[in-house]
Amino acid sequence: MTATTTPWATELRDALGPDGVLTDPDVTSSYARDQAMLAPAGLPAAVVLPRSTADVVAVMEVATRHGVPVVPRGAGSGLAGSSNAVDGAITLVMTRMDAVLEVSPADRLAVVQPGVVNKSLRDAVAGAGLFYPPDPSSYDWCTIGGNLSTNSGGLCCVKYGVTTDYVLGLEAVLADGRVLRTGRRTVKGVAGYDLARLFVGSEGTLGVITEATLALRPAPSVPVTLVATFATTAQTGQVVERVVTTGLVPSLLEVMDNTCICAVDDLLKADLDRTAHALLVAQSDAGGEAALREIEALAELCREAGAEFVHTTDDPAEGDLLLQARRMALPALEQLGSTLIDDVAVPRSRIAAFLDGCDAIAAARALTIGVVGHAGDGNMHPTICFDPADADERERAFAAFDDILELGLSLGGTITGEHGVGSIKVDWLEREIGPVALDVHRAIKDALDPAGLLNPGKVFRSAGVRDLAGVRGLVAP
Repeated sequence: MTATTTPWATELRDALGPDGVLTDPDVTSSYARDQAMLAPAGLPAAVVLPRSTADVVAVMEVATRHGVPVVPRGAGSGLAGSSNAVDGAITLVMTRMDAVLEVSPADRLAVVQPGVVNKSLRDAVAGAGLFYPPDPSSYDWCTIGGNLSTNSGGLCCVKYGVTTDYVLGLEAVLADGRVLRTGRRTVKGVAGYDLARLFVGSEGTLGVITEATLALRPAPSVPVTLVATFATTAQTGQVVERVVTTGLVPSLLEVMDNTCICAVDDLLKADLDRTAHALLVAQSDAGGEAALREIEALAELCREAGAEFVHTTDDPAEGDLLLQARRMALPALEQLGSTLIDDVAVPRSRIAAFLDGCDAIAAARALTIGVVGHAGDGNMHPTICFDPADADERERAFAAFDDILELGLSLGGTITGEHGVGSIKVDWLEREIGPVALDVHRAIKDALDPAGLLNPGKVFRSAGVRDLAGVRGLVAP
């Protein structure tokens, strides 16, 4: 019996209409994975596209009744396999729920559905002189639901923080179809457990987010930009440390290593300094003279550290061009082969040691590894470039991936700063958090999803769903 003839598929079509349930394997296969191209992925038995919270409730009720796993998914921009499909399961695609329901300038908040694109939210609130700060590199196509699922960050985290810092409240559909509303619209509020933030970063394993109340900020001023190049990682790390200890709070502080510099220069023909060991890009959006002073103070720190080149500009167009080099780092590295992207955060005082460690791993594994990252908060993105058709090279790439995680932990860091655990770092989570914390994770999961139907196999392994083939009602399409 195929998905098109199972009782649960018929029930889904009755609830959502024929255009809301896709079962053709040629179509469903396009929803099988996110941007973590080498993370494991199955083939969904059905792709379901709800338009309302009521639709999501209907899906979860059907899934619970028939024991069918559900994998929530946004735009598929993730980099850890969090939304990768499970064989025979339902992939619940939230992109049709894309309305900005409310913008309240008086309360500085917006209420949105999960399918709203990050940039679309920014544009929607800009007319009211407001600003939604979290800005993942894929901000022009990633969705708020996905951002919430993985607690995304972005280039402006050094000043503005990550997604969870802007969550006031959530609506989420639980595994059994009940609708949970948690959080508030007020600036302050401490009634009960902070359940809203429990769901942020849970990667679809606790419930399906269907609405979010998000805090906004006043729109920032036009930024002033700095770019500086360095001959050593030690100089680069010194600048980052001095930024912290002197109290400077730029709105952006990014780093690229030599591999990234050369790759971006090859792609953009931007006349970058290909001999530089590292490049820093910084911005201040403090406005007017305050921004100029902040950037000049940062420029002086760069000069004191021995920077080979320092350039500042208050021209927005030139600033955008300088920042484009940073935003194009990943596409540039993709020109060198398939990429395995890591996401490690280390204490800011250990950035230089981490960069040097990645160089050593690249040499030891005979691979190209480019490192780009958010220097202001220590979140680094080493990107391993390799040929997946070469079995030996592929094996070395995965070994380097693990080496980088080991390096990050040894420096007092964490295995993920913003991409999430997904399916590619499940084995590393316990190493970081320990067995007691893992037991607490499992207890929360079991309390909210006792049948283990929500995004099984992601974040951590649950004993109840190790053998997905044994889940009642699971069928191949």
